[in-house]
Amino acid sequence: MRKKRTIILLLSLLIMSVLMIGCGRKKLSDKSTYDRVKRSDTIVWGVKNDTKLFGLMNIDTRQVEGFDIDIAKALTKEILGSPDKAKFVEVTSKTRIPLLKNGNIDAIIATMTISDERKKQVDFSDIYFKAGQSLLVKKGSDIKSVEDLTGEKTVLAVKGSTSADNIRKAAPNTKVLELENYAEAFTALQSGQGDAMTTDNSILMGMAADNPNYVLTGGNFTNEPYGMAINKDQKSFQESLNKALEKIKSDGTYNAIYREWFDKNPE
Repeated sequence: MRKKRTIILLLSLLIMSVLMIGCGRKKLSDKSTYDRVKRSDTIVWGVKNDTKLFGLMNIDTRQVEGFDIDIAKALTKEILGSPDKAKFVEVTSKTRIPLLKNGNIDAIIATMTISDERKKQVDFSDIYFKAGQSLLVKKGSDIKSVEDLTGEKTVLAVKGSTSADNIRKAAPNTKVLELENYAEAFTALQSGQGDAMTTDNSILMGMAADNPNYVLTGGNFTNEPYGMAINKDQKSFQESLNKALEKIKSDGTYNAIYREWFDKNPE
């Protein structure tokens, strides 16, 4: 019996020791990102590799290119002195927050909408892109805004998406035809099955870039801006990003990058 009690006591002490060590050791995400960035002289950005105009892999150069990439390089130059100190890791909508939490990346710049739900897991920079839902129409269309979507018009959207819900709220009298994916929806628009297609303006911009006979119209009718995500409570790093963003906006760098990718000035 005494031997059994001794074993139990030893096991309890061992468990307590492990817990104490664990509590005393900071997770990587709890350490100062700003200090790590300064020490490594590198900012590791999580970016999309499959989103036209924002982050897309160039199969010839094997380099990822886009608006998000150039903004990340400009911010890195402001913080560390050279755009070459920006390093890129591919993320998806599913993997980006886990990679950030695990310390694989320092920040996310990947068409990520600022939302209250996401703020429970990460902090955001100031807005760097004014994203929102918009309309894509054929050039010469009489649709200039959501107000022109009458009961005689048909809008194409992706099945089960928030875009379909939003357009029904914004234009309750219009017909909504839902397709399986963006490719099917755009094909339907080309074939005349609908008068307009709706989803995020960033996605529609990519379609318009590949298809010059189609244009975005009416601006955004929802407000879903993009921000850069960082780990919670990293105030020094957050402030450095916001300061750098303010600088590239004030000196014209931001506008130049925007024009290069979207062929117009920011709204």
